[in-house]
Amino acid sequence: MIVSSAFRGKRYAVLGLARSGMAVAESLLASGAEVTAWDRQEEPRALLAGRATIADLLEIDLAGFDGVVVSPGVPINTHPIAQAARNAGVPLIGDIELFAQARAELPAHRVVGITGTNGKSTTTALVHHILKSAAIPVRMGGNIGLPILGQKPLSPGGVYVLELSSYQIDLTFTLACDAAALSNITPDHLDRYDGFAGYAASKARLFAMQRADQFAAFGCADEPTSAIAGTERARRAEGRAVCVQPQVWSASQPDWPSLQGPHNLQNAAIAIALVDSLGVTEAQWRPALASFRGLAHRMERVGEYNGVLFVNDSKATNPESTAPALAAWPPAPNRRIHWIVGGLPKGGDLGGCAEHFGNVAAAYTIGEAGPRFAELLEPVMPVERCEMLSEAVKRAIAAARPGDVVLFSPACASFDQFRDYEMRGDCFRQVVAALAGEGAGHEPDVRAQP
Repeated sequence: MIVSSAFRGKRYAVLGLARSGMAVAESLLASGAEVTAWDRQEEPRALLAGRATIADLLEIDLAGFDGVVVSPGVPINTHPIAQAARNAGVPLIGDIELFAQARAELPAHRVVGITGTNGKSTTTALVHHILKSAAIPVRMGGNIGLPILGQKPLSPGGVYVLELSSYQIDLTFTLACDAAALSNITPDHLDRYDGFAGYAASKARLFAMQRADQFAAFGCADEPTSAIAGTERARRAEGRAVCVQPQVWSASQPDWPSLQGPHNLQNAAIAIALVDSLGVTEAQWRPALASFRGLAHRMERVGEYNGVLFVNDSKATNPESTAPALAAWPPAPNRRIHWIVGGLPKGGDLGGCAEHFGNVAAAYTIGEAGPRFAELLEPVMPVERCEMLSEAVKRAIAAARPGDVVLFSPACASFDQFRDYEMRGDCFRQVVAALAGEGAGHEPDVRAQP
């Protein structure tokens, strides 16, 4: 784990002992800090008993603590811990801020920070993959993978690649990333902010923490991202804040099987800009993009059976996330999209998906949104009202022919029928294997997988 003498002899209160919170507590204790910790669950409290003081932070005097460390999941705009910390004059921080404070004692390294409403996980994983392929020591953390404080420090010359949500940025104050990126900003998580402007301002803080000589890349397809890019270009030297141009690499996309669609082209362009700023050459990054396997539930190529490609995009929990998936396979003589859509709706329509309805041969509606989505789609395409995911997959298999794509991109949350989008995507995989694999009589063609 990462430890630092900067924490020795100091007092910290830690609220929330899930993965990142427990990593914080262990790192602080190993660094010689005094820790008071609390979680609603008894089990994680028991893991620290005898080593940390266990107490409800809302029932103790916080005055004199050096920091109150909260999980990103704690809604600091409404949770009473925020006011309690302010009343005590104690900073409210997160694990990324502690990492930033520990950097001075780590072996020489660089940090890449990546944020955005959509695409940040794929971009982070892609940067990590490119650096690893280039034999550069690298760790991935933040909002993806293992908590960064719980990981072993890198050897000299390494790079820490951090996916950063707005919640994590809100709790960070001194992280000056050597390279940082903003993929896009669309309305999301507005229950945590004072309107959309507050959410956008949270994203902008990642770049305000950088020095003027550090690098920043922006996907400038939306106005809020372009505005932040403009502000950063004004205070930096030429070439240190850039808007990426995805179309430059469009001819290469067929060679990058896990990076299909305009959104993944933007993700790739941002990743290229970031690693280029770190000195990675095209001869190093180009083959890495071809070998990238992508992330589970994000345009994940489950396999190909009888010439039909099955794609799990369960992470698409809103229409804005599904629209690029529909755009990834434009009409072709021997290709049609069979679109499985529905779940717990986040709105009354399908938003930007409408632009790509012409790419869809048929829709298979499921879940709570199924009846409403069927009403919207029936005037423009054939629709099968299925309700359950297994029925939708069965009907799509029956209709699909070689060259077609069965795309599960629900444009909805999962909570009407599943615990989370991961369970929903796992179910899709299992149903495809059972129904398509059984029909094909063999394992999927692994050559079709990323």
